[in-house]
Amino acid sequence: MKTNEWQLQKHKNLKLLALWTIGWMLSMALITFGPVYLWNDGKILTLSAFVLNLGLGIGMIISNRNYINGADELEKKMTFDAMAIALGVGVIGGLSYSALEKSSLININADISYLVMLIAITYLIAIVAGKLRYK
Repeated sequence: MKTNEWQLQKHKNLKLLALWTIGWMLSMALITFGPVYLWNDGKILTLSAFVLNLGLGIGMIISNRNYINGADELEKKMTFDAMAIALGVGVIGGLSYSALEKSSLININADISYLVMLIAITYLIAIVAGKLRYK
């Protein structure tokens, strides 16, 4: 594939990933706040929002995979390294946090949103560090 075609495909993959991600984030807001503020715990609507969220999430995963597969070797390495670090921090940090809570050493509820934020922030820092490292 020529460089210009590769860059166009990479840009297309990035736009698709952004659209899938935005759709998934909006569906997360819908499933989180819809039962409380929009339809008063309606089971059918909540289940529909869940199915929509699941479908958009799967689409986002596939789009992310396509984006990574279309990247050059250095971008793939930086992404792989960042994902490995984020996974490690998420698993070790999440399980350690949960163990501290269960042993009553901390009184803060181990909410999943904290783990998601930890993973996301770790991933972003690792991506920036990788870009600076290989600049």
